[in-house]
Amino acid sequence: MSSARQTLSYLIRRFQEAGIRPETRHGQNFLIDLNLLDVLVDAAQLGPTDVVLEVGTGLGSLTALMATRAAHVVTVEIDRRLYQLASEELAELPNVTMLLQDALKNKNTVEPGVIEVVRERVKAIPGAQFKLVANLPYNVATPILSNLLSVDPLPVSLTATIQKELGDRIVASPGTKDYSALSIWMQAVSDVHIVRTMPPAAFWPRPKVHSAIVHIVPSATKRARIHDPAFFHHFVRSLFLHRRKFLRGVMIAALGDRLDKAAVDEILAQFAFTPDARAEQLEVEQLIPLADAVRQRLDQR
Repeated sequence: MSSARQTLSYLIRRFQEAGIRPETRHGQNFLIDLNLLDVLVDAAQLGPTDVVLEVGTGLGSLTALMATRAAHVVTVEIDRRLYQLASEELAELPNVTMLLQDALKNKNTVEPGVIEVVRERVKAIPGAQFKLVANLPYNVATPILSNLLSVDPLPVSLTATIQKELGDRIVASPGTKDYSALSIWMQAVSDVHIVRTMPPAAFWPRPKVHSAIVHIVPSATKRARIHDPAFFHHFVRSLFLHRRKFLRGVMIAALGDRLDKAAVDEILAQFAFTPDARAEQLEVEQLIPLADAVRQRLDQR
C-alpha cells in the first residue's frame, strides 16, 4: 500500500530519482508520521459510499489509503511533476480520479470543474456522500475550507491538516485575538473542532509552524437560520475590516453608500448592544439576526 511508504527516506529517494525538490510556493509539506496519517483518515470516518475530494495529491500516499475505504477519491494536484509521480503510484486504483489543475478558480470560488467531477461521482453511487479529506497546502487552506461550505453538493464533513494558527481561528471564541470573520462563518454554518495538533517534525520539509487536524461538519439546522448565507458572509467580513472600532462606526463605514446613519441607528436600536460594542465581542448568535436586519432594510430600499 502506498501509504506505508510515505516515510522520510522514501520521499527523499523519490524526489532525488525524479530530480526535483518540494515547491515552497505550492505549500508542499508531506505528512511523514504514518500514525498521524491514520488519525486524519480515521477522523473522517470514511465508508464504502463516500466520495472523497483531496486537494494536494502529493505522491498519492493519502490517496491510496483513502481508496481502500471510500467508494471513490477525486484528487487534485497543481504540480505537474507530482501529478506524474502520483500517477505511477495510483495507476492500478480504479476508484481514483486524478485532476491536474488548481482546485481554486479564485480566492472566493472553488474551481467549478472540480466540483462537477465530484458531483458526477456522487450521482453515480447510490447513497453517496461527499467528504473533503486532505493534507491541505497552507496557502490554500482558508479558501478551500470556507468556500466548500457553499458548494453543491455540500460536503457532509471536511477533515484536513492545516496550520495550527488557522485551526485556532476557526474555533476561536468572541473577544479573543483569534476571533475573526472566518471563525464566525465556520461556526455559523457548521460544527468545528480540532482533532489533534502536530509538531513541525511530522512533516517534510519541516514547516516553521505547528499544524492541526481539523474536523468540520456542515449543519443544515445552523444554515437554516441564515436567510442569505452569501450576504451574511460578506457582511461579517466587512465588520471585521476594523474589528476593534465601535460597531456603529464600522457599520456606517461599511454601509455608507447604501444606508445612512439614521438607518444604521434604527437597526442597532433593535438590539441590546452597549454604545461601546465592537464586532470582535459579538457572538455568532448575535451577528446572525443583526445581518438579517441589515439585509431586510436594504431590501426595502
